Amino acid sequence: MSNDLEELTKLNKDYVDSVQNCDVKRFDEILAQDFYATNPDKSLVDRAAFLKQTAIPVKIKGLTAEDVKIRILGDFAIIHARTSYLDAEGRQAFGRYTDCWAKQNGTWLAVSAHVAR
Repeated sequence: MSNDLEELTKLNKDYVDSVQNCDVKRFDEILAQDFYATNPDKSLVDRAAFLKQTAIPVKIKGLTAEDVKIRILGDFAIIHARTSYLDAEGRQAFGRYTDCWAKQNGTWLAVSAHVAR
């Protein structure tokens, strides 16, 4: 389980970094084919729409994850965290996210995400 925890910790960092850096390529590697995300505006998007929106440059800076809680439940994991970032006007802002991961054929893949700001 410690290997899973280390791997999920790295994947969580990759996920957050990919949001900040609009890294569609990395997301393409770590998202399950049946991935869905709930955006802060309450819209639900599938994998293709998520990758498309990820390519759009973000207006926030300094995105970091804090108070990360990783819960491993066999071949399924839930990651809860708080985000900290500067908004488009340079003001400090915060949010939360919950990501769900599933181990498929020995590889952890994100299957779901929910973001709140």
